[in-house]
Amino acid sequence: MSAIEKTVAETPERVEASHEVTREPERYAVPPVDIYEEDDRLVVLADLPGVTRDGLSVQVEQGILTIEGRVARETPGNLLSREFELVPFFRQFRLTETVDTDKIRASLQHGVLRLDLPKAEEAKPRRIPIEA
Repeated sequence: MSAIEKTVAETPERVEASHEVTREPERYAVPPVDIYEEDDRLVVLADLPGVTRDGLSVQVEQGILTIEGRVARETPGNLLSREFELVPFFRQFRLTETVDTDKIRASLQHGVLRLDLPKAEEAKPRRIPIEA
């Protein structure tokens, strides 16, 4: 069984209860990911073009791995017109108990996030010796 069961479908709620909603709720882009398994870990590669380390948040809470990325909007000179909107990235995965969440490592290079999710010791495959 894979240590990542499924993508969590919900996006975060960003509406304050005390204010009347007059604008469209914030939209999110779902970053494409590749997930592969090695003997001792799962590896998640997520494409987050334009996201820097300062604009990236990766956290695990109650078995949910959350990736959030924001693209910095840097415009040289004075902005006169904007015809496209850069939306933040958001994706969640439910982890099983086979992932050692205390040892997860993350790195970001050229807009690609790499997450190493080590397997818990009891989840790693091992060879059983046969006694004579």
